[in-house]
Amino acid sequence: MGGDAGRRGGLDEQAVLLAAGLADLAVSTLTSAAGAVCGLLRRSDTAHLAAQAEQDLRARGRLALDRYAVVPPAHLEVLARHVLARRAGDGG
Repeated sequence: MGGDAGRRGGLDEQAVLLAAGLADLAVSTLTSAAGAVCGLLRRSDTAHLAAQAEQDLRARGRLALDRYAVVPPAHLEVLARHVLARRAGDGG
């Protein structure tokens, strides 16, 4: 999920992060979330709290994806592949 995928990739990434965050939140804190929703409905600063909740869900989503995502290749392995590709492109 790189940052150079463009605007569409960024929106897709945000949607995935929000979905993963929601799933993680539902699994870990379903009971307390219901109490928090009731508390939110009684507050006057609901819009501000909703924005904070969205940021929290994105952070949870990032953590959940990092926890369960495939481990990227080692840095030196990537460099070695890059060198081999360059040598193959230069003809030897």
